[in-house]
Amino acid sequence: MTTHTTTRPNCSIARALELLRDRWTFLILREAHLGTTRFAAFRDNLGIAPNILTNRLTSLVESGLLEKREYRAEGERSRSDYHLTQAGDDLKIVLASLQQWGDLHVPREQGPTVVRHAKSGELVDVSFTTESGTRVPASDVSFDPVPGGPADRSNWR
Repeated sequence: MTTHTTTRPNCSIARALELLRDRWTFLILREAHLGTTRFAAFRDNLGIAPNILTNRLTSLVESGLLEKREYRAEGERSRSDYHLTQAGDDLKIVLASLQQWGDLHVPREQGPTVVRHAKSGELVDVSFTTESGTRVPASDVSFDPVPGGPADRSNWR
């Protein structure tokens, strides 16, 4: 069961989590990034109940992360498949960050997932970089809250 508020949260993380609300949403997006587009393939690959999958796909389309396209195989009825939008494709870095964190902190016995540059084949990882391209350790990164926003602690004295 989900709840929705009538006002949009001021926090970017809270707004994003309104769209990416549960594990099924992330797993559907993972499958979409792996090239899955058809309902039956999502269902079979994830082992997800059809009613839950329908609900999540509808939400992902409504939120602009997937787009629904009609297709018709010869001799069959029209069906829909689902494709990443630019916003959905931009979540690749979020999914890669979760995967990288999971490989480090809750590793599989078989070892980490390999992520490569599609053209060169070089291994890649997710990291913070400055505007000039310098890699920055996570311990040296700080978040600056929006003044007056829910994370602004400057007036908590």
